[in-house]
Amino acid sequence: MCRSLHDPLNFVRIVLCYGGFSCFTRLMDHLGALRARIAHLAATGNGPVCIEGMTILSTEHPTEPLGSINEPVFALVAQGAKRVVVGEHVFDFRAGKYLSVTVDLPVTSQITQATRTEPYLVFGLPLEPALITALLMEAGPVLARPRSGPAIAVSDADDDLIDAVVRLLRLVDRPRDFAVLAPGVRREIHWRLLNGPQASLVREIGLIQGPLAVTTHAIEWLKAHFNEVIRIDDLADAVGVSVSSLNRHFRATTAMSPLQYQKQLRLQRARIELMTSPHDVAAVGHSVGYDSPSQFSREYRRMFGIPPGQDAAHRRTASVTTEQTR
Repeated sequence: MCRSLHDPLNFVRIVLCYGGFSCFTRLMDHLGALRARIAHLAATGNGPVCIEGMTILSTEHPTEPLGSINEPVFALVAQGAKRVVVGEHVFDFRAGKYLSVTVDLPVTSQITQATRTEPYLVFGLPLEPALITALLMEAGPVLARPRSGPAIAVSDADDDLIDAVVRLLRLVDRPRDFAVLAPGVRREIHWRLLNGPQASLVREIGLIQGPLAVTTHAIEWLKAHFNEVIRIDDLADAVGVSVSSLNRHFRATTAMSPLQYQKQLRLQRARIELMTSPHDVAAVGHSVGYDSPSQFSREYRRMFGIPPGQDAAHRRTASVTTEQTR
């Protein structure tokens, strides 16, 4: 957002988008307050800091593309920029934008803009299906446009949403107030998400039935059997739908098939295990379900661009170097 302000035409467009200069000024004030709160709270530790279920991060370093499984989350960027890739879908978000993920989703993410003077600053809050269900029941139907694509989206955050996050972070310094007031602010954040540009995506988390519910049940089953040989028929039976419905809903939500998802789970788990066992590549491959070491190495290289042994050594070296430069 900040870079675009150097272009006068972009500046005018942004001001008009946010309802005039006074609304835009208020938004920027709240964004500045958000940066200050994240920087203050992140100073208590290195790497991501978890506070009362929330996660905040301040980092001065861009990163290489890293694979992970994103759990359902709302993430708001206060400064810097990040790129998230799901299949063939690319999502870029920077200061003033937020990302929502509504199922456990294999992603490749990369911090693309971070410096010592302007570190990457982000706030994360897990999305709560039970809370969304309660809000839907209390408020009745939420008006939302039909959506397509995977269960992830990036949108501009409005002033009310940023203000709610700032108020939640301010409560951290007042534990007695936090215990009483924080649940209400979390509820407000979920409500604003339900009434914002991602309403159709977020509301699906609170629905007992529907494509997202089918996919969520399938993902839980896959996570429990990720290192086993599975049959799609067995997965469909466990979820209670036909194979065709399973494949259709699963691909629409995750941008991949169930078997491709299982492979992502295996390889992501293997990459984590290799950090602690870098010299036993075959054993790590076997532990995540690969009987053939050559197949494991081949698929690992196809996903991460480097053989597993070399990747583990490279990441361990990079980790040590980062620690030494702090």
